[in-house]
Amino acid sequence: MKGLGDMSKIMRQAQEMQAKMQEAQEKAENVTADGVAGGGMVRVTLRGKGELVDLSIDPALMGDEAEIIEDLIKAAHADARKRLDEELEKAMQEATSGLGGMLPGFKMPF
Repeated sequence: MKGLGDMSKIMRQAQEMQAKMQEAQEKAENVTADGVAGGGMVRVTLRGKGELVDLSIDPALMGDEAEIIEDLIKAAHADARKRLDEELEKAMQEATSGLGGMLPGFKMPF
């Protein structure tokens, strides 16, 4: 009956892993990152999976053509998204550290 004990252990470990993944997802929703463009004249803040939560445009830009402002906003958003992805990757690595030895041969889905 050793097999049932092993299965119970694997199930318990899987539940622990699921709880850690849920915790990591909840934390990820609150992670923020700033992106900047134009030497700091445009700044955006993203949260979680890319939600734009803040936008700041230096008043000195308002006299320029709208297309320039739009391009800078896009560049700042791309910068923040890249930084956010890096922070989310770090958070997932921290949350899942040590899980690799728990289930030999199991690869995380990301």
